[in-house]
Amino acid sequence: MTPASGRHALRGSAGALADRGPRQSGKTTLAKALFGQHKPYVPLENPDEREFAEQDPLRFLQRFPHGAILDEVQRCPALLSWLQGLVDQRGGCRVMGWGEWASAAAPTTAP
Repeated sequence: MTPASGRHALRGSAGALADRGPRQSGKTTLAKALFGQHKPYVPLENPDEREFAEQDPLRFLQRFPHGAILDEVQRCPALLSWLQGLVDQRGGCRVMGWGEWASAAAPTTAP
């Protein structure tokens, strides 16, 4: 899959995407290849970004009106509730979360 075909395939998808997997499996590389030219990359392993996200999740997310790549989003589980509300309001594919998701933070899908 090329970055252009990946973006095209995702246009009609849900308002948020999550890629989870083991360390060093290429999640961030994939995110940057597919969306890096169109969405800001926000590494939540950065202590300043993570602290802002934890202290004021809504204001943190409002910095990205057109979406963002949130890397290591599992480090800020409080963001997930805010993301759900914002995605429901905005519609369209706007937010991507990448990281090694702990089972408690991982989204689930019904069979």
